[in-house]
Amino acid sequence: MHRRRRTALLLSAAIVAAGPLLTACGNDAHPGAAAVVGDERITVAQLESRVNEVRAAQRSAVTDDAQYAQAVAQTGSLTRDTLHGMVLDQVLQRAADDAGVTVSRKEIQQMRAGLEQQAGGAKGLEMAWLQQYGVPPQRLDENLRLQLQARKLAQALGTDTSRPEFWTALSEASQELGVDLNPRYGNWDVQKVGRVDAPTPWVREVTAAGTQQTA
Repeated sequence: MHRRRRTALLLSAAIVAAGPLLTACGNDAHPGAAAVVGDERITVAQLESRVNEVRAAQRSAVTDDAQYAQAVAQTGSLTRDTLHGMVLDQVLQRAADDAGVTVSRKEIQQMRAGLEQQAGGAKGLEMAWLQQYGVPPQRLDENLRLQLQARKLAQALGTDTSRPEFWTALSEASQELGVDLNPRYGNWDVQKVGRVDAPTPWVREVTAAGTQQTA
């Protein structure tokens, strides 16, 4: 995955790449869980609640059904993207803890004030974050903390969020925690620190069978 794209996904809490070091989670092992990160369970209900927050914000931000339908279509992978962000948040927290990095409430407020000035006010910033990153207003401060945490971690490592050293630290934190995704949401790539779609060999099998029948 391109480094710039991966950095954008980190800061906005989104997705996906392919790689060899994958872990899987079975429904029987973690019933009701969308993912297990270390000792923490992200339940399907929690994931659905987060997705509903975004959909509700999108609904209130547009004036008619057509605009809302367009917004939904543009965020068709919202559930998987949201789960990626929820997992990545915990991975980043572990990496920050390992490096002794903390983010204060004052730092978040200062960052928000600067962004609001650029966006023409609080509402402008909330709309921009919703449209660009799929972050609802009530999660804005949480997302800003994520961004600050990533920047400060990179600084502590003597690098920036686009460099391999930063992603290596996240990969190591991901390995330490152990990330298991419910297969319905894919798998977790430890090396690339992201969710990947689960393989679907049955698609190839059905396609091959159909080809043989028509031959």
